[in-house]
Amino acid sequence: MKTLLRHCLLAEVLGTAVLMLFGTGAAVVEEQTHALGHGGVAAAFGLVVLVLIQSLGHVSGAHVNPAVTLGFWAAGRFPGRRVLPYVAAQLAGAFAGSALVRLIATPGSTLGATLPAHDVAQAFGIELFLTFWLMLVILRVTSSFYEQGLLVGLTISATVWLEALVGGPLSGASMNPARSLAPALLSGHLTAAWLYVVAPAAGALLAVVTNRLLDLRPSPEA
Repeated sequence: MKTLLRHCLLAEVLGTAVLMLFGTGAAVVEEQTHALGHGGVAAAFGLVVLVLIQSLGHVSGAHVNPAVTLGFWAAGRFPGRRVLPYVAAQLAGAFAGSALVRLIATPGSTLGATLPAHDVAQAFGIELFLTFWLMLVILRVTSSFYEQGLLVGLTISATVWLEALVGGPLSGASMNPARSLAPALLSGHLTAAWLYVVAPAAGALLAVVTNRLLDLRPSPEA
């Protein structure tokens, strides 16, 4: 039975808010206490993604990311009429989560905003590739041929963890426009905010094209 849209949107609002609470919340805790380290913050993002997939995936798909929703739509796996409502729900959840994180943050905190460590071009390239690889992994492991329950959540969360661990110091490893826009706007740290929208969207679409190429079958005559 198809899940009602209102149930899906509630799951996306809740899921994205929880992503911000534990993901960017970990960044704020590290900012204040230095108790987690960069590896701990990366682990927090990976673990919360696993929890969200296993708890909300059967309701809304646990996209919690406009780039993922865009990718699923472009791949023909998600109805176009639900794209904008999903994105709106994800943004609402991200802002709600960031507002709660702000309650524990000190004055001047970035609230876990993603900022380029060096130049914008480098950060754009990194975000493009990280989102490309994340979306490609998602498309591959959620196909009917490969999907194997818990292994799907483990693979996707491990990908987020790995990418946050390696790419985080350079670009913030956002891979998610909602995750970047909410803390940037609430904290006022808007440096190159556009790239955290454009690069993930482009990366997700590139993953869709690559996934189709990987699925090409040779002709009988070949």
